Amino acid sequence: MNKKELLYYLSSIGFSKKIINAFEKVKRENFVPENLKDLSYEDTALSLQEGATISQPSTIAFMLDLLNLEGKEKVLEIGSGSGYVLALLSHLTKGKIYGVEIITSLAERSRKILEKNKQIEIYNKDGSKSFSEKAPFDRVLISASADKLPEHLYDQLSQNGIIVASVKNSIFCIKKKKTITKKEYPGFVFVPLR
Repeated sequence: MNKKELLYYLSSIGFSKKIINAFEKVKRENFVPENLKDLSYEDTALSLQEGATISQPSTIAFMLDLLNLEGKEKVLEIGSGSGYVLALLSHLTKGKIYGVEIITSLAERSRKILEKNKQIEIYNKDGSKSFSEKAPFDRVLISASADKLPEHLYDQLSQNGIIVASVKNSIFCIKKKKTITKKEYPGFVFVPLR
C-alpha cells in the first residue's frame, strides 16, 4: 500500500476529513526503521526496538477519533514510542503536547525527528505511574497496553477531559464530567506498557 491508498482506506472506513488530513501531512516513513520503510503505509504495526512497535494506522486513527480533539487541548501521550502519534496530534490540536517514553533510544530518536515542532515536548521516563508535573491534561492517550484501567490518571484529567487507553486487548474511552464514564471497544492487540 502507498500513502494515497492508505488515506483512501482510512477514509473508506469512515474516519473524518480532519483525521485523514493529519495522516496526509505526517510522513510515517520518517518514524519507522530504515529496513521497514517499504512497509510505511501498510495498515499494520511495525517493530521498532526493544519490543516496541508503531501501531497500525487504522488503530491510531480510531484512538485519535475517540480523543475528540476540538482545537486547543493539552494532550499527554504515554508510550509515545517513535513520535509518530505525537506528530499526528500536532495537526489535530493547537494545544501543548507531551510525550512520555520509557525506552531511552526511542525518546531520543523521536526528540530528534520532532525537534523543530515547538508544540511537542518528549520526556524519557516511566509514564505508567503519572505525569503530575504538567497536569491537568484535557486529553490522555495511552498507546501501550496496561493491565488495568488508569484510575491513577483520573485526577490529572481536567473537567470534560478524555482518556483513551489500551487495556489488555481493548481500547477504553474514559470521560470525566460530574462522574467518570467508560466505554470499551474490544478486539485490538497492543504491546504491553512497560
